[in-house]
Amino acid sequence: MQNFCTLFNSGYLSRGLAMYNSLLRQGGDFHLYIFAFDDACDALLRRLNLVNATIISLHEFETPELLAVKSSRTAGEYCWTCTSFTIWHCIHAFSLDHCTYLDADLLFFTDPKVLTDEMGEKSVLITAHRYAAQYDQSENSGIYCVQFVTFRNTEEGLAVLAWWMNACLEWCYARFEDGKFGDQKYLDDWTERFAGVHVLAHPGGGVAPWNAIDYTCENENGQLYVQRTNTEKVPLVFYHFHDFRYCIDKSFRLTAEQYRLPESMIRLVYSTYIKALSSAESQILRVDPAAVFHEQPMVLKWIRVSLSRRIQFGLRGRYKNYTKRNALT
Repeated sequence: MQNFCTLFNSGYLSRGLAMYNSLLRQGGDFHLYIFAFDDACDALLRRLNLVNATIISLHEFETPELLAVKSSRTAGEYCWTCTSFTIWHCIHAFSLDHCTYLDADLLFFTDPKVLTDEMGEKSVLITAHRYAAQYDQSENSGIYCVQFVTFRNTEEGLAVLAWWMNACLEWCYARFEDGKFGDQKYLDDWTERFAGVHVLAHPGGGVAPWNAIDYTCENENGQLYVQRTNTEKVPLVFYHFHDFRYCIDKSFRLTAEQYRLPESMIRLVYSTYIKALSSAESQILRVDPAAVFHEQPMVLKWIRVSLSRRIQFGLRGRYKNYTKRNALT
């Protein structure tokens, strides 16, 4: 049994459900503990009756320590503050031998057990950003990404987790300050600070906009494979859809404008994600036709600022990191 946890509110509901469905499709033995960060999200998730999931409300989860800092942090900063606490809660409330935190905007293409198996006897697994050279933000955003982080219920694992929880309670903000950024920069020295920490080596875990340019992607009999220069081809385990945004006029921004995405990633990976979101949206709307399941749609300012961009987007349904929903499905 693989134990996972994640957290999101109504603005990420379709993303979180798409991630759950992708785990289900891989056929592995897993359970996902979902921390619902608003009442509407909590109510809808419970109505979906997700067989391999447990829904946890803020009322069940929030500690006096978290509530004491909540008003001093933005919604996003508070989610970051809570990440380590969700893992601790799952391990202790449900007597788990391990728990892996997942960002809600991941999608799985292969059973992630291959990643946690790589830990061996270690107690903590972290994943590096593996920034492409032109997108390296490790100095400010951190060497490692809080996207797929595993803790075992061992003395070593709980010591690291408790340290991280206390650090995030003290300071967790969306700015670079004194060598800190959110909950993420704290991981930079874990391999030196603590025993039992393993850095993921599998190149198919943690592909994301900041490193996608270093990969090629291909489909072999329904399985997606990725390959970095001078490395072997491996199955894509998960992709992190960082900065994916719903836009007006049934459109999406695949990621921030600064990143250049390979055409194979757009055609194979992002098209799969848009289909997964569409399926999740249908599930949600069958339960509640008036449900809110994504953020307020972005206006297409970046497209509209240029006549040539508007023309290309109108004719092709795509322009760089922007696409109409039906252009990739």
